Amino acid sequence: MNHRVIPTEAGTRHADSTFGARVYDFYTKLRRPRVPRGITVMNPYADDRVRAYLRTFLDKYFADNHPRVLVLGINPGRFGAGITGITFADPVALADYSGIETGLARRRELSSVFIYDFIRHFGGPAVFHRDFFLTAISPLGFTREGINLNYYDDPKLAKAVTPFIARSIEQQIALGGRRDHAIILGTGTNFRFMQRLNEQHRFFGTLHALDHPRFIMQYRRRKLDEYLAAYELVFRRLASRRD
Repeated sequence: MNHRVIPTEAGTRHADSTFGARVYDFYTKLRRPRVPRGITVMNPYADDRVRAYLRTFLDKYFADNHPRVLVLGINPGRFGAGITGITFADPVALADYSGIETGLARRRELSSVFIYDFIRHFGGPAVFHRDFFLTAISPLGFTREGINLNYYDDPKLAKAVTPFIARSIEQQIALGGRRDHAIILGTGTNFRFMQRLNEQHRFFGTLHALDHPRFIMQYRRRKLDEYLAAYELVFRRLASRRD
């Protein structure tokens, strides 16, 4: 389907569809990038069940044309978006926070635990998703020998998928993402990679880096309240800013 696109300061606005409809179209049309031998690309959106979860989620929270700040993680993992199709949402998060039953095993994924604790802290999914869109620098995930692999863990993989990543970010901005600010989850390699890419392509005016949820849950869980407060400081500020 072709959509009429109207440029705006936030990115682009489509006159005849919703943010959620465009997100669904984006994910279900993703094609696996070429990767080095021995690495597998996960594309859960080829599964009809995942498409159904995604459609229900998007219809519930994104059936509008309100511009969103893109919140960019690393790439999907096997037990979160790799099986649900929804970034940072494992089956438990979908069922308990969004009321979307999947029939999948109720297995938790550490990043999802933190993100949905924060969403509850922020005011709940309806409040959070009004201003933010959880996504990833690479919208498809990777494995090697059945183990999760970040796009930057292998230099050859990072080089191979950089064009795919750049194209995907531009496409996600076109869905209705704001260009003034973006949040990067991961203050180390993920942030540095995005800084370099942003310098080349000028995707966003300002990048804001926060520690990745998995790092927090693995190594800093005793300071969970401090991290929730740090997240809230950034998210509250960007939810109300339009500069």
